[in-house]
Amino acid sequence: MNPLVCIKRVVDASSEIVLTEDAQGVDGRYAGFTMSAHEECAVEIAVQAAAAGGGGATVLTLGDADAVEQLRSALAVGCTAATHVVADPQSFGPADVAREIAAVVRDHAEAGTPHDLVLLGNDAADSGDFQVGIRLAYELGWPVVNGVSTVSVSDGEITASGDGPDGHETYRLPLPAVVTVLEGGVEPRYPTVPGRMKAKKVEIEERKPVAEPAGPSRVRLVLPPPAPSTVQVLGTGAAAAPAVVDLLEELGVMSR
Repeated sequence: MNPLVCIKRVVDASSEIVLTEDAQGVDGRYAGFTMSAHEECAVEIAVQAAAAGGGGATVLTLGDADAVEQLRSALAVGCTAATHVVADPQSFGPADVAREIAAVVRDHAEAGTPHDLVLLGNDAADSGDFQVGIRLAYELGWPVVNGVSTVSVSDGEITASGDGPDGHETYRLPLPAVVTVLEGGVEPRYPTVPGRMKAKKVEIEERKPVAEPAGPSRVRLVLPPPAPSTVQVLGTGAAAAPAVVDLLEELGVMSR
């Protein structure tokens, strides 16, 4: 079992989100970069599956030179190989990314390292496309299951579970297959100092895109309006009491 797990360099969402001037992406100059929580869980599942199957997990990203940082992070927690499709990620839409991942899967299979399981985060943390996993499965002609939290491999098939609209759901798919992962089902491990040192020594495979991108066909990104504050300064003393009661009634906390 040599799973392939796909990650993306995205802006750290723990700080204020700022769009680029053209509104085509998220500006991360002041926030820093990371991989999404969904992808951290996908990496953990890939490492576990590889260990159980006696193989190695390969991490893949499409991005500029700085995306090597996220590849090294995945290598530091247990992935054993890395592939970097060097390109401007803003120029690639979901269909373009799926095509590039499929090309890596086919080329690795021809080179003697087939990936029977491809794992991705459920959606891109910056653009929220929700498309790459399904498009990749279509490119490869493989079954796909989306938005699951746990994945196990046994006897040539995977069992994947997650919360659906009607409760907990479990799927069984034959290998090879594509799976997109939601956070919450596994606990991602943190890199150790020996892990980081080992990751620095791994030679990363660099590739060029196999075709010119069609682009994301995106009009613009729009930030959601700020959430209304539930904290209001109502004054002090006896004069504030009626206002407090009115507010609690409005929120449904109490009645007169």
